[in-house]
Amino acid sequence: MAHPRFTCSVQVQPLPEQTQADQGLYAFSYTVTIENSGDITAQLVARHWHIVDTQGQEQEVKGLAVVGHQPLLAPGQKFQYSSWAQIGTPQGSMRGRYLCVTEQAEVFYAEVPEFTLADSGTLH
Repeated sequence: MAHPRFTCSVQVQPLPEQTQADQGLYAFSYTVTIENSGDITAQLVARHWHIVDTQGQEQEVKGLAVVGHQPLLAPGQKFQYSSWAQIGTPQGSMRGRYLCVTEQAEVFYAEVPEFTLADSGTLH
């Protein structure tokens, strides 16, 4: 029996050119690496993100594809993309998951564990 699995990792960077601290807007870029760590070819179809700032303001983002792509990954293959988020405090967090489907139309989810949105230079 096939074991579909995508493993995800994330790198975060502040986006000073999109940050407007005087207006309470803080921007961060994030780069996600998605690896097919399973034993069957599968496709990423959709995304679902929860973005929260330290005041508890939550944004929910759902949609098809990631930056216009629905990558089809064979076992061992990786796909990387970058995007960005804007929150109302200098720190926050994101978590999410991707809806994926195998070539045999088996649906599974690839979880993206919670990660911090912050300028690492400001963390103590």
